[in-house]
Amino acid sequence: MRRKSRVITLGNVKIGGDAPISVQSMTNTDTRDVKATLNQIKKLEDAGCEIIRVAVPDMDAAKKLGEIKKGIKIPLIADIHFDYRLALKSIQEGVDGLRINPGNIGDKWKVKEVVNSAKDKGLPIRIGVNAGSLDKDLWEKYGGPTAEAMVESALMHIGILEDMNFNQIKVSLKASDVERTVDAYRMLSEKVDYPFHIGISEAGTLFSGTIKSAIGIGILLNEGIGDTLRVSLTADPVEEIKVGFEILKALRIRQTNPEVISCPTCGRCEIDLESIALKIEDAVKSLKSPIRIAVMGCVVNGPGEAREADLGVAGGKGVGLIFRKGKAVKKVREEEICDALVDEVKKLLATDSH
Repeated sequence: MRRKSRVITLGNVKIGGDAPISVQSMTNTDTRDVKATLNQIKKLEDAGCEIIRVAVPDMDAAKKLGEIKKGIKIPLIADIHFDYRLALKSIQEGVDGLRINPGNIGDKWKVKEVVNSAKDKGLPIRIGVNAGSLDKDLWEKYGGPTAEAMVESALMHIGILEDMNFNQIKVSLKASDVERTVDAYRMLSEKVDYPFHIGISEAGTLFSGTIKSAIGIGILLNEGIGDTLRVSLTADPVEEIKVGFEILKALRIRQTNPEVISCPTCGRCEIDLESIALKIEDAVKSLKSPIRIAVMGCVVNGPGEAREADLGVAGGKGVGLIFRKGKAVKKVREEEICDALVDEVKKLLATDSH
């Protein structure tokens, strides 16, 4: 069962409650380079990105946010550290939300100015706690960036905003360590009802980071914790979106495009299964339908898996038997499998749309 959280609104996207768990990313372009930033966001939008965050390191970057906002379709979050004036300028430029830690903005009056400005515009604030940048006092109190230290940091920042009667809050508690991150979210989930942005920080490169993120985010989602997510990879941000949706798909939480399952191959496989599976996956990746397609390479498990899927093929001895909704519909030569299966996908989608 999903954790009950209050709902906040970020542009046209709702986060928390029963709202779909959204997938977001962060640009790695220089925000001051509007053209490069817009080009990257367009690619992210095409990949399905639902919320985008940009770094705002200085006032020059903040001044570009309005232009960026006008050129995109999804909510824009300004990532702010230390300088409250950057937050005020970002709000003035029309962003949909802020990512700040009130404790590092400085004097209370500075935080209050940001909070009042966010209130006036109806903008939410994400409190982003990161194990790598915890307050020195907490580090000393807990002997390091423990889950308990992260939770105390989050509660301290939440308290600052609540004391100013601000509750349009979402929270993240990220570390590069899976177990510590999961523990922190579990602890905080028992103390507050604000929506959570989940992820594993500094997860790593595409291969290792995907595995680490899938484990950490997957554990949390399977326990009902999480309202929006980012997969943090040292890679093209588009890959973060792909992985995020695959995690949701694997847990049957959100299925926005076809799922292709295929067997791992073994000595019984008598067709070029890897090539066929990759071609089919590429051919259907842009389709907006949650159908399940099975690409199987032998007569042992193949027919059963193919029958259970919406569409499937069981291959053997240079041929493939195509299944649709559990029934065998045709036998084709190996070189015809891809085209035949894609053709059946189109027929199925056309039938379902009527």
